[in-house]
Amino acid sequence: MSPRPDVSLERQEQILDAAEKVFSERGLSGARMDDIVEESGLSKGALYWYYKSKDAVILALMERILERELRQAAKLVESPGTAGERLQSLMRLALADIADLGRLLPLAYEFLAMASRSSSVRQAMATYYQRYAKLLSELIQQGIDSGEFAELDVEQAALSVIALAEGLALVWFAASDRRNLRDLGVAPMEALLNGFRARST
Repeated sequence: MSPRPDVSLERQEQILDAAEKVFSERGLSGARMDDIVEESGLSKGALYWYYKSKDAVILALMERILERELRQAAKLVESPGTAGERLQSLMRLALADIADLGRLLPLAYEFLAMASRSSSVRQAMATYYQRYAKLLSELIQQGIDSGEFAELDVEQAALSVIALAEGLALVWFAASDRRNLRDLGVAPMEALLNGFRARST
């Protein structure tokens, strides 16, 4: 007899898919665990087996989104091209991901607000930004080593890239005229890269 397959990951994805839909429709505060149970088609016992609270579901959902972004960013860091070209591609990807969140973007900002009351959320966000900054720092260091970029404080330069992407996302989110977010980021990113680039003597 063949071993029984492990369906735990499948069940967790099923719950998170349902939670994503429920949270996007009702918001974090308006959604209940019973709503997620109903949307998922699973029993309440199954939901609580994997996630003991609504905050645990929220955290798992946001970690899934952030992990996907980090995997995409890591692939770009290793791709061909100059450091500047890859940083521009990384910015376009980040802004495209933000725009693609669509109905989930308000949820993302609610999640950030949760950090004021939840140490686990703060830790998750800190870990995400640290890992993202590490990827950016590696890419910026490659640009310095090749002579493309000037001698920079790589950690501060990485922070500048992150701050630019987050700031553009917030401006775009709040704007009444939702222009293409990727287009919105072209000129600011080019200005930042001009500050990074080595000057010929």
